Formats: sequence, C-alpha cells, structure tokens
Amino acid sequence: MKEPYKLTATEAGKLMKDGSLTVEAYAKSLLLRIRARNDVVKAWAYLDPEFVLEQARRLDRVPEGERGLLHGVAVGVKDVILTKDMPTALNSDIYKNQPAGGIDATCITIVRASGALILGKTTTTEFAAIADGGGPTTNPHDTTRTPGGSSSGSGAAVGDFQVPLALGTQTGGSTLRPGSFNSIYAFKPTWGAISREGLAQFSITCDTLGLYARSVADLQLLAKVFQLADDEAVLATDFGLEGARVAFCRTPVWPRAGAGTRDAWERAWALLRVKGVVVEELMLPEEFGEITKTWHRDVLAGEGRTSFLGHYLIGKDKMHAKIKCHVENMSPKLSRKAQLEAYDGCAKLRPVWDEIASKYDIVITPSVIDEAPVGIGNTGDASFNSMWTILQVPAVNVPGFAGENGMPIGLTLVGPRYHDERVLYVAKAIGEVFETEGGFKSKLF
Repeated sequence: MKEPYKLTATEAGKLMKDGSLTVEAYAKSLLLRIRARNDVVKAWAYLDPEFVLEQARRLDRVPEGERGLLHGVAVGVKDVILTKDMPTALNSDIYKNQPAGGIDATCITIVRASGALILGKTTTTEFAAIADGGGPTTNPHDTTRTPGGSSSGSGAAVGDFQVPLALGTQTGGSTLRPGSFNSIYAFKPTWGAISREGLAQFSITCDTLGLYARSVADLQLLAKVFQLADDEAVLATDFGLEGARVAFCRTPVWPRAGAGTRDAWERAWALLRVKGVVVEELMLPEEFGEITKTWHRDVLAGEGRTSFLGHYLIGKDKMHAKIKCHVENMSPKLSRKAQLEAYDGCAKLRPVWDEIASKYDIVITPSVIDEAPVGIGNTGDASFNSMWTILQVPAVNVPGFAGENGMPIGLTLVGPRYHDERVLYVAKAIGEVFETEGGFKSKLF
C-alpha cells in the first residue's frame, strides 16, 4: 500500500470505510508529511495536531454501518470559512488571535455530516480579496514561486500531498489559478449550487465555494456529498473521446497568454485530435469582452464597498490599502449607473453562454496567463478566470502541461450552468490524456 498521505481521497476513504486503515493511522501519516514540509510550503493558518488525532480516534469509533461518504478523509479549509472549533482570521490583523466562532459554515456542516476529518485552516490573502500580500505560502513545485491565490494554502496543501481535499473560494480566479499553479484539479461549481452561508463575503454575485483534489474521482465524490446533480443523469457510457465535440475558446484575454499557456493550448488541441475528438475554435460574441474589460471589475468594486464596510469601521488602519479603496469607492470610482450596467450586461450574457456551450461536449479555455511567477508577494493574474466566475458557470482546472521552466500549467473546462456533473465526467476522460501525455513531470517524489 502507498504511504497513507499519498492516497487520494477515494483511495483512503475506501480503506478506512472497510477497516483496512484506521483514521488515526491516516491522520498521523498526514501530520508527518506536514511536519516535514510545513517550514517550506507554509500552507496552514491553523492546525492543532492533537485535536486532529482526537477527531480521528472519534471517527474510528463510528460503527461501520454508519460511516459516511467522506468517513475519515482529511479536508483542509480556507481561512475565510467558518469552523466552530477552529478560529477564522481571514488573514486580517483585525481578527488575529480571535477564538473559534462556535458555528460552522454550511459547507463544513455538510462535510462533517459525511464523516470528514477537518484537518485545519489553510492560508489566504487578506479577506480573500487581493492578489497583493500573498502571505507566507510557497509553491510546492518551486518554493521561490507563488502557489496562486487567494486560496493559496488550499492549493499548495493538496498539491504537496499534505491533504487530499481542500475547500477554497473563488471571486475572480482564486480556485482555478492555484489549481493550475499547483498541478491539481480545481473545481468551481455553478454559482449557488453549494451554499455560501458562513463564507466571508466579497461579492455576492461571484463568491463561490471551490473544491480541490488530485483526481476527478475525488471531485465527483465531493459532488455527491454536496448533491450537485444535473437534471439529466450522466451515465457511465455517456461520454467517449472518439467523436466528442470540443470547442477551444481563447477569450478576449488571449493577448496576455504567455509561451507556456500557448504551448499547452496547441498541445491539448493536437492530443485531443489524435484521440478522435472533433475540435474547433470558438469565437465569443463581441459583448463578452465587456466582462473582462470592465463589468467584473465594476461588480466587485460595488459589492466590495458594502461587504468590507463593517471591517473598515472597526479596523481600517489594519486593512490593506486596496480593500480600503473598495469601501471609500476609489480606484476605480464607481457610479451606481455603471454598477447596474455591469449587473444587467452579465445577466443578459448568462443564457447566451448556456446556449453556446450546450452545442459542445465541453469548452476548453486557458486557466492562467502562464506558469506561476517568481515571488510570493503577488498571487498572479486571474484574467482568464473572471469571465467564468461572473457568468456563474461550472469550471474545472485540468492539470498536465508544463511551462518553459518545467512548472505546471493547466487548462480550464467549462460548460453551461448547472451541468456540474457533466463537466466533471468529461474532465475525467480529458484529464487522463492531459496528465499522461501533457508533458508535466512532478519533482515532489
């Protein structure tokens, strides 16, 4: 058997459910991995090893017939998600050293009810709202580089085999970008498909719980836990690469793409054609360019103005300047008229996108402008992600490619709203191709 910390969630869960592996032994293996790597990767904002083992022993006492879908499986939680028995500090000096809040976010209630082992809280940028001030976390594949953000710790911890599953959030590109940078699967479900109650709010229009794993099977397991069921059942025989219709969509942001993303794009196109996939280029209607040009920015500026007001009133001297700018309506100064134009423009394009995407089995688009940049002070450019966030569609980063420096690069698969199961099912088939033939070689082991 593999070292327990190397197991995927699906592998570990099966062994713990039938008693072949105790939750305590599994937890000890993960904690040893964290102890060996934490000084370098720094993915955890809060972790109490003794409390982890206490939870593990309690889970081992659960009768076999009462064990849930996630029995014993470890989950990392981004430190903007409320946990009743662990503090939630939002990487803010305002809430530093605060005690646990005594209440769980709905997503935590669900994974706990499914038997998960909540390992600890992972690092984030301040209020999950900025790319600057990335925090201490490094990329496990090259510790001189960023792991992405704002879900920095969740992406790095899963990528470094410190935990098999982690929860993040996405308002711009905070789930997909770390997925690409850390060579893992990262799923942003349809907006509203999972409750966001108990998540620190930036944008009610965009904020979405994000899911991290090292396999699509693990994301499908989480989809079952969160009951992400499509209207039409996805059958085991429903999809094959031969004859599948796949569109490649560069989006209006394509001029920003670097050499690594351009090479991954061409390689993915070629790999799928060899497998018998019918590939074509998708050009979006011109109005979609307004999303990346102004509309996403304006929605965040308007909603951040209200979301951060309370924090501002009690501790503006402890806030990052860019967050204060939201409350003070600076940079950019936003009129209510412009805010409404952004809301209405995006709302009109959502059904347009659904109709376009429904013509294909999947649409492939870039995850990042290039491989993770050097330095951890900035978490990278989210330009390729914001469109899919504000269109509120399901999107999953699929790893497998490498940039000029051998760092991981993924591509994003997107579909119509509330086709989450379908997107994951297609991602499983395409992921097998990208991971085995995409060219990325991990140096972690």
